[in-house]
Amino acid sequence: MSGILAHGIGSRHDLPIPAFYAFAGALAALLVSFLGLAVLWADSRFRGQEAGRALPRAVRRLADARATRVTLRALGLLVAAFTLVTALFGPDDPERNPAPTLVYVIFWVGLVPASLLLGPVWRLVNPLRAIHLALSRLPGLGRDREPPHRLGHWPAAAGLLAFTWLELVAPEPAANASLLVFFGCYAAVHLAGALAYGPRWFDRCDAFEVYSALIGRLAPLGRRADGRLVLRNPFHGLDAITPAPGLVATVCVMLASTAYDGFSDAPAWVNTLQSAAAGPTVTGTLGLLAAVAGVALLYGACIAVASLIGVAPRMADHRPRGGNLGAFAHSLVPIAVGYLIAHYFSLLVIEGQRAFILASDPLDTGLDLLGTAARTVDEGLVGPGAIASVQVVSIVAGHVLGVVAAHDRSVRLFAPARAVAGQIPLFVLMVCYTLGGLTLLLAA
Repeated sequence: MSGILAHGIGSRHDLPIPAFYAFAGALAALLVSFLGLAVLWADSRFRGQEAGRALPRAVRRLADARATRVTLRALGLLVAAFTLVTALFGPDDPERNPAPTLVYVIFWVGLVPASLLLGPVWRLVNPLRAIHLALSRLPGLGRDREPPHRLGHWPAAAGLLAFTWLELVAPEPAANASLLVFFGCYAAVHLAGALAYGPRWFDRCDAFEVYSALIGRLAPLGRRADGRLVLRNPFHGLDAITPAPGLVATVCVMLASTAYDGFSDAPAWVNTLQSAAAGPTVTGTLGLLAAVAGVALLYGACIAVASLIGVAPRMADHRPRGGNLGAFAHSLVPIAVGYLIAHYFSLLVIEGQRAFILASDPLDTGLDLLGTAARTVDEGLVGPGAIASVQVVSIVAGHVLGVVAAHDRSVRLFAPARAVAGQIPLFVLMVCYTLGGLTLLLAA
């Protein structure tokens, strides 16, 4: 795998935080939060899309203006076209071509902090939406209907899994051909879906839009049910996640992809990939699928036990057709975000510099369009101590937020006398994920 995909830096294998203190601190934070919530939090406090303080009218007008949306859409198309041209005509070398860095670092990793701060930003810049808008103006192609309910987020889960496979398992993930084939197929599938059902296809089925929207639920900016742009407690946004088919699968892929990413650096797994009779690609694919299945089975088992303990849910509007399986999926989102920040923070800070260096001469013609071609990546921009702190704090904070979100939902769904007891399996789930995440982080 190309060095451009080596998530984090070498210091990740020797973090300046003793494992004992990392585990002890994480478990103490989870236990204190669980006990505190059990004693002090008896009623649900989050109101989903009904909450939020409206921003000033001038700000809302600017955000909702047609000129703003057209500008953002044009920006998305411009960057996508630039990446396409460099992948088509630039050198097939990630050390000289900015396309792999733009895709795996600026887009994939950068989408996390952008969505976390501003909300579902990919919806505004998604180039496929702009292309679909142009195509839908042609006779007979302008459709707008609901995609089948049973489809839900399953295409998004499949798309995320496919992209994760490309990034972490494929033999040549940074090769121009690999990027062109994947995104060519991706664009064809989703443009076909959007032409069949209309723009709502992207909301539910586009992997990157769903990914950005789920992370964006934790953003301080959001929209109320009346459509107004508001400032809100991120927990209200998290509470607004609606259970739907494929939601659990999507969140489990988000969690499992970072888990596999951390495990893939372990010497034992590297040796397994190199010595496996089936070959590294097949073995890596099975390992990735096993990670997704493991995360999903652990979640499903804990939710099943919680439902048995809680006995009778009190609010039917939060119960999906499959019972309570999707009712607590929102509590996994902050955990997934914590893992994403922990694993990719250093990649964004260190390798993100490469995008601006290579973009100055994208076709390797000797030009220096941005004046950055002669610069080098500063790997000392962020020290090992800062990286370790961000990694551990993000994982612990993500799990604590997950405990709070799960507790608030449990006191809403379960009978009062059983709400706390019903949350114990979810607390066990958080502990298991925390131990697993820290183990991969500190022992990889």
